[in-house]
Amino acid sequence: MDKDKDAGALRGGDQRTGAEARPRRQPPAPTASPPAPPAPLPQDRAAPEPARAPPPPVTPQRSARKERAGRPAAPPSGRPRPDAGARSAARPARGQPADARGGALALLAALREGATLAEAAAGAGLGQLAPAERARAQRLAAATIRWRGRSDAVLAPLLGRQPRAEMSDILRLAVTELLGLGEAPHGVVNAAVALARGAGPGGRAAAGMVNAVLRRAAGAQAQWDGAAPARLPDWLRGPVARQWGEGVAAAIEAAHETAPGVDLTGKPGAAVPGEPLPTGSRRLPPGTQVTALPGYEAGAWWVQDAAAALPVRLLDPRAGERVADLCCAPGGKTMQLAAAGAAVIAVDLSEARLSRVRANLERTRLDAALVAADALAWRPDCALDAVLLDAPCSATGTIRRHPELPLIRDGAMIPDLVRLQAAMIDHALALLGPGGRLVYAVCSIHPAEGEAQLAAALDRHPGLTVERPRMPGLDPAWITPEGAIRTRPDHWGHLGGLDGFFAVRLRRPGG
Repeated sequence: MDKDKDAGALRGGDQRTGAEARPRRQPPAPTASPPAPPAPLPQDRAAPEPARAPPPPVTPQRSARKERAGRPAAPPSGRPRPDAGARSAARPARGQPADARGGALALLAALREGATLAEAAAGAGLGQLAPAERARAQRLAAATIRWRGRSDAVLAPLLGRQPRAEMSDILRLAVTELLGLGEAPHGVVNAAVALARGAGPGGRAAAGMVNAVLRRAAGAQAQWDGAAPARLPDWLRGPVARQWGEGVAAAIEAAHETAPGVDLTGKPGAAVPGEPLPTGSRRLPPGTQVTALPGYEAGAWWVQDAAAALPVRLLDPRAGERVADLCCAPGGKTMQLAAAGAAVIAVDLSEARLSRVRANLERTRLDAALVAADALAWRPDCALDAVLLDAPCSATGTIRRHPELPLIRDGAMIPDLVRLQAAMIDHALALLGPGGRLVYAVCSIHPAEGEAQLAAALDRHPGLTVERPRMPGLDPAWITPEGAIRTRPDHWGHLGGLDGFFAVRLRRPGG
């Protein structure tokens, strides 16, 4: 499940490796109203166009307050810095959020500066909240982002002039509580007005607008229910629609509105809680506290999205085989390999990320050799039987778990990632003995990182063959014509969906 690990390794830039790219960030647009249909984008030749920002909602005519022309740049340290107005709206005088709603606003403010929700939670002062309030703040922020298409559709006809970013966040948060979560209107409206009044002179001036708009929005359940989900940004929607059609693009957007469950992978023969899924994983409801479940302390299982568990099952490791797990953190696939009895070498550049892998291995009583190294430079002392390459990617397959990603990324990183992935495929094949096998996997729905990457690898390596998946429970519709596995967020809709992944097993000639 955890795809928060850094994955730079971009030559000429940050030399980190892992399964999620850390591309250039862009602050989110203040609204998510549907933009014009995207123009076709070239693939694998030039950087995709950045998403065009749609027109933002506006405040009533009686408010003359305008959006500030710009926002402060991120500090040199690269840490997210919430907008000053949002800080004062969300926090009491001592500089910390006072409650879950204030915490949610602090998280949303940090997103405007390009932080992920995980980064924002670490840097937005939520540590002063009680654990239950802190968890609620994160749920509220995630729901506000996930349902932003619906909240903007409700707010647009009620507003006549563009609000400040802080006021937009307050309005979206309140509409999400009112219409998405079914909270009592009186309490939600009063809380939103109090947050506005706490945002300094500008917020106090806008408090009347917030009150009036939200009282009208409380009766807009039909508009909420009939609204379209937030669109994917153009740089991603264009390639997705060209690959699978407009219907699939819309289905993926709808799937992104659903909070994902908690999936578990267990050791062979272990009792694992949750409902069984066709591919062997187990699923629990969203928000389940996993540390309280039976088997956690005993290390019988670990958290891992059902799609993320497929690459190791595709590799089909055997006891005693020498297998490298490249870009291994946080260790879900390493534990799968070790549980199968393979002699695992887990490689990651970051010592901090390897410490997480080590902790996971210790809890599950599994063994692997951990190596801190650049995956593109590392070589074993002898040829390997198999390599699992969970390559750095755009992480666009995990938007259902990380709904902020479309707001903080602009697609400019795709060409660099494609070149990096190709270099890592070539290097991984060189680590194999004759007849060795490589599984290449990315948690991306961008075809350039999956289908096109496979075609290019086969062109570069004559004799390299694709071995079609043969595993129980795999939906045949997930197998591409070339023999790879392609999962999408709209798959398993009746079961709650799953992450978007591309995985393929390649066999080196010889042996």
